[in-house]
Amino acid sequence: MPELPEVETTRRGISPHIIGKKITGITLRNASLRWPIPNDLNEKIQNKKVKSVERRGKYLLLAVANGHVIIHLGMSGSLRIMQNADAPQKHDHLDIHFGKNLALRYNDPRRFGAVLWTDEPLVEHRLLHHLGPEPLTENFNADYLFTRSRKHTQPIKSWIMDSKVVVGVGNIYANESLFNANIHPLKSPQEISLKQYQTLVSEIKRVLSHAIERGGTTLRDFVGGDGKPGYFAQELNVYGRGGLPCLKCNKILTEKRVAQRSTVYCVECQR
Repeated sequence: MPELPEVETTRRGISPHIIGKKITGITLRNASLRWPIPNDLNEKIQNKKVKSVERRGKYLLLAVANGHVIIHLGMSGSLRIMQNADAPQKHDHLDIHFGKNLALRYNDPRRFGAVLWTDEPLVEHRLLHHLGPEPLTENFNADYLFTRSRKHTQPIKSWIMDSKVVVGVGNIYANESLFNANIHPLKSPQEISLKQYQTLVSEIKRVLSHAIERGGTTLRDFVGGDGKPGYFAQELNVYGRGGLPCLKCNKILTEKRVAQRSTVYCVECQR
């Protein structure tokens, strides 16, 4: 699944091509995604200029004068800048056209993603109003995590992956951040000290920032908005390395399922 760095990479890839451009129409080939693409989307956005392309968690937000197009890439979705003359391929469900020579194309083999419309304030939208702070902002800090954690007993890994606590810390980056912070993923949030949270917050910010710089993590069929794969996967310390030696201490890494997600850690470095 595309995680926060992949979505941010996509945002940065498509933004220069469409901000300030007028939407001339859409081509809708298949509306059956996780939620149906609104049948009046063309009416809502035609002849409107794209004011900005923002990201909230894993949602991309295309702002026009009268509202926002909300896009989620789901498990396997991607956005591409295309020439209008480029023939659509299988799973190319939607094109948003900008004149004769430019289109933003949405592809989603599994169709777990979404393309929606809203004219209500984003903070009130049902998919966005409950989201926690963005991890790369000042609102996400050690004091915030420490205060929220005092009554929570589930594994810390599951807790920091909860989008109500903080958005965008997906499975890959939770594994990596906990390893770098020397925190055992099965430890409960209330057992972790303020000092440890300071380290964890720092590592989450560092890992996510570095992954964005490297273009995200290439897993399965994800490719960034510029058509190029991410390369952070080549630098993972623990994720996907269960049964291999720890890169710090050489002890064999342990892999377990935690809340149906692969969790890899070092019993020596993360006591």
